Parts: sequence; structure tokens; C-alpha cells
Amino acid sequence: MTIEYDGKTIETTANGYLVNQEDWSEALARHLAEQEEISMTDRHWDVINYLRDEYFNNSFNQPNERTILKAMNKQWGAKCTSKDMYELFPQMPSKQGGRIAGLPESRRKGGY
Repeated sequence: MTIEYDGKTIETTANGYLVNQEDWSEALARHLAEQEEISMTDRHWDVINYLRDEYFNNSFNQPNERTILKAMNKQWGAKCTSKDMYELFPQMPSKQGGRIAGLPESRRKGGY
């Protein structure tokens, strides 16, 4: 599959993940989020930046839901729940967040 953005054709997998991670930009992330009816907030960006940092700076690690929750609890200095994460990314924070973050599709099944 492909998407048209900013005068370029960007290749994606059948599930909407970028084939080439170098195609990613914050502007493209905003576009992808809009396509999924998500209005990006600072908390969305915190999750996106965390997922990208873990992937690119931690041996291609793709954290599960529980790990994301722990990291955001620490970063935000407040307890957040799975419900809070699903309000940000209704189609599963690790997968939908990863897609918007320009990461490859995670093959993990569950959040815990």
C-alpha cells in the first residue's frame, strides 16, 4: 500500500506501517494521526517519542502496554491506567502508537 503525503508517495505495509522508517517525520506523524482521527497532544508525543527512543536507541525494543504505562507514569509524575492509554490510542497504544511513530509492526500479542 501507499499513502500520498507532501508530494511524495510513501510505501506502507497492508496494516499501514511505514516500510522505510526514514520516511517518518513529525509532520507525517500528525498526518497519520489525523487519518486515524487522533488530535495529537503533548501526551501523545510523549508516547511517540518514548516508542521511537526505545526502538532506535535500545536494540529495536518495542515495549508492551505495561512497559509504556510504567514509563509514562514516571515521565508524567502521575499514575495513568490502561484506560488513559486507550483514550490516547484507541486501537492499542503499542500498535497504533508504533504505527504513528513510524516503527515496524510489532508481532507481540498482548499488552502484559
